[in-house]
Amino acid sequence: MTTTVTGSCLCGAVRYEVTGEAERFYHCHCQRCRKATGTGHASNLFITPHTAIRWLQGEALLGFYKVPEAERFFNSFCQRCGGPMPRVVPELDGVLIPAGSLDSPSPLPAQARIFWDSRAEWSCSDDLPAFAEYPPGV
Repeated sequence: MTTTVTGSCLCGAVRYEVTGEAERFYHCHCQRCRKATGTGHASNLFITPHTAIRWLQGEALLGFYKVPEAERFFNSFCQRCGGPMPRVVPELDGVLIPAGSLDSPSPLPAQARIFWDSRAEWSCSDDLPAFAEYPPGV
């Protein structure tokens, strides 16, 4: 089913719209994704085709970093605030969207945790207490 999602960076300078087929939504625990996000995993939505993205504003502010030894891994980000942005992956005919950049709801729930054996030993501890905001006393 064709879907449209919109999103932006942290400072709002870069905005995008992606219209296409929502194929998959994974939490990736590989070391590269952890390093790129500074978190325990990257949550990525994948929409096809690779021509599905339209930059609504701030395209000139996009920066890119490609890991030299990686076949496909590279990052796209706002050069003003550093917020992760979608990246076109032509060899997979799709757009990889950092789910945290979405302003609209995700058309798919997360479907899997990938590179699970690479996860950080401190991540994904389901027995931690959960709070709607800051914990009491903070």
